[in-house]
Amino acid sequence: MDPTKAPDFEPPSENRTPNPPLAPQSTIPKSGPIMPYVLADYNASIDAPIHPRTYKKHSKAGRHVSTAHHSSIPLKQPELQPPSHETSDEDERAQDDHPAPSPALSAGPGSNPDHDSYFDNDAATISGSHYRRNSSRTSLAQQFTHQMNLFDGDSPFHNMSLKDEEPKEEHIGSRIHKYQIADLEEVPHGVVRQAATLDQYCFPSHRLQKELRNPNKLPLVVVACGSFSPITYLHLRMFEMALDAISEQTRFEVVGGYYSPVSDNYKKPGLAPSHHRVRMCELACERTSSWLMVDAWESLQPTYTRTAKVLDHFNDEINVKRGGIATSFGARVGVKIMLLAGGDLIESMGEPNVWADSDLHHILGNYGCLIVERTGSDVRSFLLSHDIMYEHRRNVLVIKQLIYNDISSTKVRLFIRRGMSVQYLLPNSVIRYIQEHGLYVNQTEPVKQVMGNKE
Repeated sequence: MDPTKAPDFEPPSENRTPNPPLAPQSTIPKSGPIMPYVLADYNASIDAPIHPRTYKKHSKAGRHVSTAHHSSIPLKQPELQPPSHETSDEDERAQDDHPAPSPALSAGPGSNPDHDSYFDNDAATISGSHYRRNSSRTSLAQQFTHQMNLFDGDSPFHNMSLKDEEPKEEHIGSRIHKYQIADLEEVPHGVVRQAATLDQYCFPSHRLQKELRNPNKLPLVVVACGSFSPITYLHLRMFEMALDAISEQTRFEVVGGYYSPVSDNYKKPGLAPSHHRVRMCELACERTSSWLMVDAWESLQPTYTRTAKVLDHFNDEINVKRGGIATSFGARVGVKIMLLAGGDLIESMGEPNVWADSDLHHILGNYGCLIVERTGSDVRSFLLSHDIMYEHRRNVLVIKQLIYNDISSTKVRLFIRRGMSVQYLLPNSVIRYIQEHGLYVNQTEPVKQVMGNKE
């Protein structure tokens, strides 16, 4: 977030201490940088000869590289997942382990089995396996449909008359009814909404992993600060791009992700009330993601909160109060907290008299930053030219968009004011919420902000 939008903003000074003060480094886990050190960072010879026997021995052992990047955070709605067509039953596995001998091979020496008989036997074998496979899948499908048709006692539909609301027998494929998935985004079930006041606030942890799944990796929580007015598909995609980059390029395992909408004290034209922005973030991610959450703490603060203090809040909730995360060996380790931001926010860190040097050292050195490149921004050149960011370059991971997405909340607000369609720019649940509450319709924004803002 741009510190200059704070109502009490004062240009940073070397003689002024941050208020409120930053969290002491002793409370922040020492997880090391996000980017592993390269050979040039070590004070050792890199030209030593390779011993063939040692190299061959270690190369045989191999190194397991996981290709299922998103499997570290599984979906939490098993009732919505139809039985896979690739699922094999026990009979199939037994048949694969002990294949039936071929008639041609079982015949004695010199024998010549009849050609038609050979194919008849083969067809019978395939037919029997196909029958067992289909019967198993039919049984699974029947169990799945039976469970999906049972009403939950806590469901708001439990007391409705089945005569009034009789399920339609329209199917998608042969597993899921249309009425069962029509409102996946729009109706979050079983999720406690964020509090509207600070005295009722409770830190959301319903999707925060309780245990580290890979003992060879370190836990990481990703936090995105912003106005999210409104949240767009780009804001959702940024987390997924970060998840891919972290899984492929680092030694960390993502155990949770958070949106932290800014408070109403952030003076920016086009900013909807904080409770609306928090609710739109909830609608956008609670039913479309299995690992993203919304934290309303920053939005409930009576004054503008610096980004460094927001990261301190997450460190306090996750590492200080909860003691980090458990490992498979029973011990607990600290969780690394990292800021997820766009290239435009990082470039604002280079503007004079905007960010305090102490805050930049705290954010980049003690926590770290994930930067998603946007069109027209050269983040790598900026990292090279900025002294503080170059000092902490090992704790900064630049994420390149393979499919560029430049959806802007500012342009979305402009479309709404002009009565234009925003379909497929935002989740349907967010569009419906904007329409129901009449957001962004009667607002005005400076032309310079509309033309130049990328948030």
